[in-house]
Amino acid sequence: MALQTAQPRSPTPPALETRSTAWLLWLRRVGSGLGRPLLALVLALIAGVVVIMITASGSLIDRFNAALLAYGYLFVGAFGNAANLSFSLVNVTPLIFTGLSVAIAYRARLFNIGAEGQFAAGTILAAIIGLKCSTWPGWLLVPLMIVAGALAGAVWGGIVGLLKAWRGAHEVVTTIMLNWIIFYVSDWLVSGPLQAPGQADQTSSMPPQTNLPKLSVLYNQTLGHFLPTISQPEQYIVDISFLFALAALVVYWFLMTRTTFGYETRVVGENPRAAQYAGISVKRNVVLVMALAGLFAGLGGTLQLMGQYPYEVIGQVFRNDTTGFDAIGVALLGRMTAIGIFLGALLFGGMRQGGSLMQLKANVPGDLVYIIEALVLFSIAVQFLPVIQQAIVKRFSAARRPTVVAALAGGVVDLDQEPTNGAEAPMMNDQPLPETDKAALADGQGQVQTPAQERQHQQNGEA
Repeated sequence: MALQTAQPRSPTPPALETRSTAWLLWLRRVGSGLGRPLLALVLALIAGVVVIMITASGSLIDRFNAALLAYGYLFVGAFGNAANLSFSLVNVTPLIFTGLSVAIAYRARLFNIGAEGQFAAGTILAAIIGLKCSTWPGWLLVPLMIVAGALAGAVWGGIVGLLKAWRGAHEVVTTIMLNWIIFYVSDWLVSGPLQAPGQADQTSSMPPQTNLPKLSVLYNQTLGHFLPTISQPEQYIVDISFLFALAALVVYWFLMTRTTFGYETRVVGENPRAAQYAGISVKRNVVLVMALAGLFAGLGGTLQLMGQYPYEVIGQVFRNDTTGFDAIGVALLGRMTAIGIFLGALLFGGMRQGGSLMQLKANVPGDLVYIIEALVLFSIAVQFLPVIQQAIVKRFSAARRPTVVAALAGGVVDLDQEPTNGAEAPMMNDQPLPETDKAALADGQGQVQTPAQERQHQQNGEA
């Protein structure tokens, strides 16, 4: 017995099929990478609208307009003009470095809460070198401060990795403890050995030769000779450390996707036992990953000190600073990818900058920015998108009931229908017949035959 089969299609050219398959796979990866962060952001913004409408006064329409007005000023304050954008990029730069610190540790399934402490360690050592070697020329002092700050962060992060590999100490506990150690050490240095004369709880400013130039000034001095110059470049305060941050994103992408170290890091994160069985040193990679995470954070602290006014360390600034902790949200929102971290840092840095204008113009407290950030993290942690996807798939799969059209008599067989009148379900080799094989046993009357019945029919036909 045979069923009607579909007519063969014309063959697709191999090259065209390969290109289309690669394009579809790329689209699927992009959608999978952007779906959850975008949904988390949309849900957080909707929740922010609800918060504003609850706290505002007037009619329902007035409250909704107040929410739209607040978001409008939030966007304008962050990206409305070149000056506001430059202020936002100042906030984005350290978020990129600390976000990379959290992301590279998470690749090995290590939760780095200590990005703020590593950020502070790099800043403190760079400040010590800058103040003690203030007479050195800039071409020597600037690289020395950058390298020293990056190494200080690497050592502070490497301690966490060493304790994890050697004694099995949990990285969350050790990073939190090391954070407070460096916070108190920096407070003691700022109010003691490094304290500026006649000042309270702050160091002297870094030597002028160590101050990093602003991007607008650098543009006028280089490309400005060939292209239109920027008028009043001093109002655009973003410095060249932003370019270092972009370079760090490229380095991170290359390390994670194009090197043996990146492959080993991912394997250690996914399955340490399999990595050890494959000859990968788990302990060595744990130490290296945490040291590299600290290096990124320490580099961010050093460049922040050298690039932004007042070019000094202020007492208790690190314990009140949230850059290292916001980096957790940046890395999670960016799905640990280089482009995602950049977009997450741009979002968080822009909201921080636009919050002041929103509070001034729309009379909405700037703390709404922190509420939105918290809701973004909550939405990512809960993972709403997979739940919604599963519900949609389940709904459509239940609505579509597969049927088979019999070849001989045109009858329709419902393969999902339960057996009635005591009939047994089709069996094959004493096992339930798979769903895909039910169609092959349909007879001309639209009934499903068992293998024994089909053999009997064949014997009758031979007789």
